[in-house]
Amino acid sequence: MEYRYEKDSMGEIMVPKEAMWGAQTQRSLINFNIGEERMPMDVIKALAYVKKACAFVNRTLRPEKMTAEKAGEISHVCDEIIDNALDSHFPLKVWQTGSGTQTNMNVNEVIANRANERVGRKLLHPNDDVNMSQSSNDIFPTAMHIAAVLALDNKLLPAAEKLIKSFERLEKKNEGIIKIGRTHLQDATPIAFSQEIAGWKAAVESPIAALKMSMGSLRGLALGGTAVGTGLNAPKNFAVTAVNIINSFTNNSFYSAENKFHSLSVKDELVVTHGTLKALASNLMKIANDIRLLASGPRCGLGEIRIPANEPGSSIMPGKVNPTQCEAVTMIAVQVMANDTAIGIAASQGNFELNVFMPVMIYDFLQSVRLLTDAMNNFAARCVDGIEANEDKMKQNVASSLMLVTALNDYIGYERAAKVANTAFDRGISLREACIELGFLSGEEFDKIVMPEKMI
Repeated sequence: MEYRYEKDSMGEIMVPKEAMWGAQTQRSLINFNIGEERMPMDVIKALAYVKKACAFVNRTLRPEKMTAEKAGEISHVCDEIIDNALDSHFPLKVWQTGSGTQTNMNVNEVIANRANERVGRKLLHPNDDVNMSQSSNDIFPTAMHIAAVLALDNKLLPAAEKLIKSFERLEKKNEGIIKIGRTHLQDATPIAFSQEIAGWKAAVESPIAALKMSMGSLRGLALGGTAVGTGLNAPKNFAVTAVNIINSFTNNSFYSAENKFHSLSVKDELVVTHGTLKALASNLMKIANDIRLLASGPRCGLGEIRIPANEPGSSIMPGKVNPTQCEAVTMIAVQVMANDTAIGIAASQGNFELNVFMPVMIYDFLQSVRLLTDAMNNFAARCVDGIEANEDKMKQNVASSLMLVTALNDYIGYERAAKVANTAFDRGISLREACIELGFLSGEEFDKIVMPEKMI
């Protein structure tokens, strides 16, 4: 491999000749050769939006420093980054300085070097020009919020809506089918299968509604706070103007956070918003478990529903099919819950004017969004859309359930109804037969009271 020399405030260092990054990026590659987790491209693209907006504002507010040519070149390279044309030049790991400084400088260096290559001379300096009026301490948390909101808006929310629509179709398809309800993993009173499905649908809708509410505060941006929240080296009105430009780029509604000291040192917006993702993961775990238990069998389990057979389930048992989509959803739910713990702990570690756990927070946040998005898309298409009710098994279970006895409470009392259930269970006879044998009701009276279709 051929190398070139790049220079920063610490001196010269060799950088691969074809790499667009500079000295600070190379030092980070050497000093933080930890793990395989790279800074997500969503963060890099968010930084590109910020750099482009800042160049435009600096051109207006600091024209003596930001020339039209400089602003134009920064804008052009930022567009290349956003269009994924320079992805290979952002190699840094998540495990770096807790402020994200090295990733900020990676972006600054790539923009400067790519622009200089385009114009054939040293037009841009990564700090003096690309990072003008900025600090990693306000730019990185700004990029975190932008990346988080765009990922939620463009990826997770559409996936959730797709899953909700799948449940709506399944609910309508199964109207009129009665099955046995279950509590404590034991038989309970009857329920309409469509009612059970409606519960699954609401379990997605509820955390999504909370998510949308929490995103309001997540749209507040730290931009303009610079190093410690005072706004040093940023011109007056810089933040508000830049945020308005970012909104024009992203078609969003970000705003300049009122208290920059809070924005730099406290990360409660991410904690709260990820908390709604944890709630979604928790509910998806419940739904997936319900579905795989209802589909258990096919002959020796509950077997009340049939799910799509997507692939062979065993390397040794021919013909076996497993609830693999449910298993994927539940594993993802566990990962999201773990991410929530990490984000909460990381957010608690702000010291004085800065939180220095930001890279791991945004990595975990975006991983949760990506996993939940993919899980809901797959679950809807490869499981929920293919669920079929086993009506015969549902009818059989309803007919044999002892908990139909609950309908007798108002007629013979709780104690007598319990005696009917216990007698039926002990003797292996029906509730109707037990009730007649005990002399509590005639068969005709029992039939008029115990009607599953009227118990839902």
